[in-house]
Amino acid sequence: MAQDNLTAVLYKTKDLRLEQTPIPEIKDDEVLLRMDCVGICGSDVHYWQSGACGHFVLKDPMIMGHEASGVVAKIGKNVKNLQVGDRVAIEPGVPCRYCEFCKTGRYHLCPDIEFCATPPFHGNLARYYKHAADFCYKLPDHVSMEEGALLEPLSVGIHACRRGGVTAGDVVLVLGAGPIGLVTMLAAKAMGASKILITDILESRLETAKQLGADHTILVSRDSNEAELVKKVHELLGEHPNISIDASGAQSTVRLALLATKSGGVAVLVGMGSSELTLPLAGAVAREVDIRGIFRYVNEYPIALSLVASGKINVKPLVTHHFALEETLEAYEVARKGLGIKVMIHVQPRDSNNPTKF
Repeated sequence: MAQDNLTAVLYKTKDLRLEQTPIPEIKDDEVLLRMDCVGICGSDVHYWQSGACGHFVLKDPMIMGHEASGVVAKIGKNVKNLQVGDRVAIEPGVPCRYCEFCKTGRYHLCPDIEFCATPPFHGNLARYYKHAADFCYKLPDHVSMEEGALLEPLSVGIHACRRGGVTAGDVVLVLGAGPIGLVTMLAAKAMGASKILITDILESRLETAKQLGADHTILVSRDSNEAELVKKVHELLGEHPNISIDASGAQSTVRLALLATKSGGVAVLVGMGSSELTLPLAGAVAREVDIRGIFRYVNEYPIALSLVASGKINVKPLVTHHFALEETLEAYEVARKGLGIKVMIHVQPRDSNNPTKF
């Protein structure tokens, strides 16, 4: 096995370095992976620029990366579900499997979950990375490594839609057309939503949303009138959305979600913004609008893989930029500037593990 294990390590705020690290030794229930694709998430940029994301704070050097796919290079003696050479998507959070949350099927809330590139746990932006075998999902031959990496953000969107109860005929408002907002829109459409309206502050993102199937879009600005926006949402949809999903985290979009949602409907909050917000709760409570938060995803990776493999969801257009591992700093700069949608880092030569050109 090659000894090159070039790795992207964040030492402190704005100090991201590429350096050699030891190739991990695996346990009996783990696999060693030759990493292939690693996408850059908004949380990655937060850690890089500010040293924190929400209440997770960087205190020690941390290997970056959690949206990823790779190829099995070695298996532990107890591993039965994978073989050397299998191409896999990596669900980045491994729970304890023993606590109340794990035993009741809500393992994403496990207090001892080890989640890639979330302090104090290392990520997978490296040549080699080890992971629990049962949290690796074999990719069908026709699914690309890029699609495998994108199962991570797609699972967030699916979880948001499931928390909101999206089903056939629902009218859905999505606030924010960044990567998470777009995958949420794709998931809602796949789950049968009849009409979807999506908002954003960038026209380019709304154009992408239209190409991906949004029925209506609204361009908002910092000085947009809240009451007029609510009215416009209702006019464009021809009715009130019964499910609103905020994928921004900004106070203005959370407020719009609560104000625009149909009485008796559901508002799902995905975006992580300020720890405290000023919201019109009295009106939402009086109209029995359910407010539900989400945290990552749970049991959704197999669903995401099924939707992508069957062609019901096409995530390929989301990848707008490609970089080699050696170009990681440049890739992070592109992500920081908000250029394009999803920035993909190729740890191995691009398409080297794809059955056909991506």
